Amino acid sequence: MKQKTINSLFAIVIVGIAFSRAGAIRGAADYHANMPEDYFNISDSSLISEAALHKRTKIVESVYITAYSSRPQETDDTPFITASGSHVRDGVVAANWLPFGTRIRIPALFGNKVFIVEDRMHRRNADKLDIWFASTKDAIHFGVKKTKVEIL
Repeated sequence: MKQKTINSLFAIVIVGIAFSRAGAIRGAADYHANMPEDYFNISDSSLISEAALHKRTKIVESVYITAYSSRPQETDDTPFITASGSHVRDGVVAANWLPFGTRIRIPALFGNKVFIVEDRMHRRNADKLDIWFASTKDAIHFGVKKTKVEIL
C-alpha cells in the first residue's frame, strides 16, 4: 500500500512538472513576468528596444513649461522638500495634472533626459509643468516655453 501511495505521489509530481513546463500551471515567476508595465523601470532595461519604449509613451502635444528654484518666494515654507516628501534635485518637476512618480521626457528641450513628477504647483497652474533648477538665475533664464511632453 505504501508503494502505491509513493508511486501515486511521484506520478502527481511528474504530471505537475509536465504541466508547469507546458504553461498550464503558473508559478510566482510567471505572474511576476506578466505584471503590468508600471511595476518595472522599462526605460533602464537594455532588453527593451527603443521602438517598444515609444509604444508605451503617451505624447501631450502642447504644454506650457516654466521653471522654479528653492526660494521661499517661489515655494512654501519648506523650499527644499517637494509635495511628495522628497528633496529637490535635478530631474524633479511639478505638475498638478500628473500623479506623483510619473516619468516624463521633454525631447525638444532636454533630449532623452527623464524627469519625475514629485511636486505640485498653485492650482491656477493646473495645466502647466514646472521644472526645478538649482539656481534662480537658471530658472529665470529658462523662462516659459510651450512644447511636447512624453509621458512614459
